[in-house]
Amino acid sequence: MSSSTPPRRVVVIGSGFGGLAAAMRMLAAGLDVTVVERLPAPGGRASQIKDQGFTWDLGPSLVTMPWCFDELFALLDRDFRQEVELVGLDPFYRIDWPHDGTRIDFKGDIAEMQEELARLSPVDAAQYPVFLEASRQIHEQAVLAAGRRAFENPLPFAKLLPTMLKLDAARSLSRFCGKYFSEPHIFQSMSFHSLYIGGDPYRVPAVYAALAYLQVADGVWYTKGGMYSIVEAMVRAIEGAGGRVRCNADVDEIIVRGGKAIGVRLADGEVIPAEVVVSDADPVRTRQRLLKGAPDRAPWRFRGARNGMSCFLLYLGTDRVFPTLLHHTLMVGDGYRKFIDDVTHQQVLPETLSLYVHVPTRTDPSMAPVGGDSLAVLLPVPNLASGDDWSAISDTWREKVVDYLERDAGLEGLRASIKVEHRMTPIDFEQRYDADEGTAFSTEPVLTRSAYFRQPNKDRTVAGLYHVGAGAHPGAGVPGVLLGAEVTAGLVRRDLGIPA
Repeated sequence: MSSSTPPRRVVVIGSGFGGLAAAMRMLAAGLDVTVVERLPAPGGRASQIKDQGFTWDLGPSLVTMPWCFDELFALLDRDFRQEVELVGLDPFYRIDWPHDGTRIDFKGDIAEMQEELARLSPVDAAQYPVFLEASRQIHEQAVLAAGRRAFENPLPFAKLLPTMLKLDAARSLSRFCGKYFSEPHIFQSMSFHSLYIGGDPYRVPAVYAALAYLQVADGVWYTKGGMYSIVEAMVRAIEGAGGRVRCNADVDEIIVRGGKAIGVRLADGEVIPAEVVVSDADPVRTRQRLLKGAPDRAPWRFRGARNGMSCFLLYLGTDRVFPTLLHHTLMVGDGYRKFIDDVTHQQVLPETLSLYVHVPTRTDPSMAPVGGDSLAVLLPVPNLASGDDWSAISDTWREKVVDYLERDAGLEGLRASIKVEHRMTPIDFEQRYDADEGTAFSTEPVLTRSAYFRQPNKDRTVAGLYHVGAGAHPGAGVPGVLLGAEVTAGLVRRDLGIPA
């Protein structure tokens, strides 16, 4: 591109990790990039709340595969490790079964982890390195191979299937883990990871066994100041490279002329012309709400796409510390399998509770006043397709969660210690993030909604329109959306004739 030629314009809708990562990559390619965000601050689902000295990340709470960020920031001549302060966690997390008193601390060292598992089953402990090796092969041969390429037609997916079959990655994650582990607690601790991206371990493919391996290979990390410190670093990088991040800029329409996206119209009527539009918005809402000038016939794969589960979240600021909680603690209730099936498949509210509790103050005291804790409590629940009226039941479920934490999980005195509180329900996911049916994780990550069958990175009906984020290939989770941004930016470069 000659110095006299103005850079080609790109508009990115949404400033989640996927949108910001795509913007950084396209800036590195010499494009003129504007990110528009409907909320008052950037970050999307990686937003943050500060209140009376307490700080909570609203979405992602940990970093895995940090090399994805290393590569991304290096494109703009920045050092990710200098932009944020990364702290390694070990144990990665604690898994508690309060109903029977069992506890597993998931550790990074394989030998130490085997010792931890041997308390419950020496036989299963011996299988742990074998399981990790099988997971490593899935990660390297299937996940990275698929996650860093586009699926513009069915052929690449067909070529991937023999590898998945060879690795046994096409069967369900639960059946895959069942080959190695029979002790119930160990089995659950090795198969739950797909829940991080809204996937039922009994229904998603075993390709997600890679999640258990990559945390051991690359570690589990926290960023001082919360995950939002990464959002702030990404915005600094974008603006430092000449890009723009505009908040309170709600897109009302992706303008389409002659079957091609030519810009966006904001809710206030402002038109931002562009040669390329990249949507980090919910893919269903992008098509139904924003593509008013698009062809009427949606691609076949959009018909019947099922959204993943949602979440009920409590953000609690307490005036005391609860030392039994690690930085990450999972509490698995009795009837775990039915709980997951109710939430993800049957779409009914669960009869028992299983919770994830994030306590960043274990690693970063600045997240709460001295002597207090900052707790984010997550309960998986069905999305709004269930018909549940969260405006009517939110208070009831708040009491159920707090009762469970006090009575069953051993956090005595929790209710009395709460000084500041916020919450999110599926209604908030719908209204705040424009998430279809209030899903927290976008499209359900089963095999028939993955790779070619997921929202493609390049739209199949509108030229000049591309997609990133949890709903697009390869899917949810911070590493997933970062890999997806790499794929999308590569397609944009190719289609605009920009050398790699």
